[in-house]
This record gives sequence, C-alpha cells and structure tokens, in this order.
Amino acid sequence: MDEIRSILVHLDASSGAMKRLRVAHRLAAIHGAELDVLYAVTPALLQYPLAASTTDGQMAAMLAELDAQTCERVRADFERERADIGLPNLAWKQADDYPQRAFVPQAFEADLLVLAKPATDESQKAQVPVDFAPSVLIESGKPALMLPSIEAGAEFGRTILVAWKNTAASARAVTAALPMLRLARSVHVVSWDETGGAAANHPLPVERFLGRHAVSAKVHRCGRPEDGVGELMLSMAADVDAGMLVMGCYGHSRAREWWLGGATRTILSTMTLPVLMSH
Repeated sequence: MDEIRSILVHLDASSGAMKRLRVAHRLAAIHGAELDVLYAVTPALLQYPLAASTTDGQMAAMLAELDAQTCERVRADFERERADIGLPNLAWKQADDYPQRAFVPQAFEADLLVLAKPATDESQKAQVPVDFAPSVLIESGKPALMLPSIEAGAEFGRTILVAWKNTAASARAVTAALPMLRLARSVHVVSWDETGGAAANHPLPVERFLGRHAVSAKVHRCGRPEDGVGELMLSMAADVDAGMLVMGCYGHSRAREWWLGGATRTILSTMTLPVLMSH
C-alpha cells in the first residue's frame, strides 16, 4: 500500500472505544486519510434470544431500552471526543445488525481498520463476540491495526518490528504497513527458521522488498524456535523497544468457528503493543 487514504475504526460499548478513536485520528492526521467510525455491537435480543419468546414482550422491550441507553452513552462519549480532537465533520454511524455482518461490508471500503484486542472478560461489556476482530480480518481481507487494552503511546510507530515468514499473509501485512514503515525512525525484521533448511547467507525476500521502497531495516535471523513463536515475537519487540508489531494473521473457518494459528492466537490474547495484521 503506497498510501493510507481511508481509516475505519470500530466503536463498541467498551471503555477502550474512545482510545481507538484517538489513535485512528492521529493516524488519519499523519497520513492525510479520511476517517470513518462505525458503532457495531450485538443487540441484546441476539445475546438473549429467549427474551423475544416471552408472551408479554416486557423483557424484549427492556432489552431494547438497554440497547438504546448504551448507544446513547457511547454516542455522548463520541461527541465529546470529536469536539476535543477537532473533527466537526466526523459523522456518527451505527449498525443495527450482528457486528461482523454490519462491519465487514464497510471494511471493504477502507484501507486500514482500527480494532480492539479480543478479550474474553471484556467481550460482554463491549457487546461484541470474542472472535469479532479475527473474523473481520479474515472475512474482509483488509489490514487492521489491533490495539491492546493499555494506552498506545503517541509515537508507537517510531520503532517497528516486522515478524517475517515466507507467506502471503506476511507479505500482505508488510505491504499494508509500508506508509508507517517509511515514517519510522527504526525498523527491525525478525524471522525464525522453523524448518532448519533456510540459507543464512541469502537475503530474505522482505529485505529486498523494503529496500526497493527506501525502507532500511535491521534483520534478526533466528534459528529453529524452541518456544512458541508468538511469545518470541513479543520478547523481540521488548528487546528492540518496538512500539508496533507487523505480522500476518493465520486462520481459517471450520464448523462455523475460526481456528487461528498458534502465533496469531498468542499475539491476539497477550499483545501489549499495537499490532498491524493482515490475513
């Protein structure tokens, strides 16, 4: 991706929704991109479908009122944030459908998505399914900046770590990250030889690719991993003081559930820094 022209941020009922909006606004300002938001949560009637079968409809009405109050609260937060960061033309948009089903078509229009780290303990508060973020990544094919529960620093893109693997997902993630990589002060690339057959004296494909795009990177070539690659990625990110990680997202659908690769699952569950992912 040569430029980031449009960013779509997901808003939900969680306490981190406005943090995502602030990060998305900073990115939009840096890259001169359009910014869009979509409030998409699971309607209470879909969370508690048995309520719709009550004879008097009282429970269904109560749940609908709860949805309206939650939406009103988040929208009030949005309006305050919009005024604080100076975005008078940013329009509030909300979906009335199941979150993935509403968000994915909007994601098709964007260059970059800004999503939250999946968290089981927060999913009920956020009113989104635990697999919302990986489902959107896989179904939309769009790159996403996944944000951890902790606040992302204002300069999280200053030092970037690229976790490289010779796969299409990894290549797509690096291509999507190019606008940020060009602006980074320091770029590191790490790759593990999981087969034991890689030739250490040959440049990695990503080295040549980044060089052709005027991105200078320090390459860390590691041997066969003794621990999980996800944990090694986070350890390397800490070692180089990276503020952002770039990696491929690996997963597929089986029996209507998403099965994620080991490293992807580890990063999504334990990430402590922003992660740009692409499937």
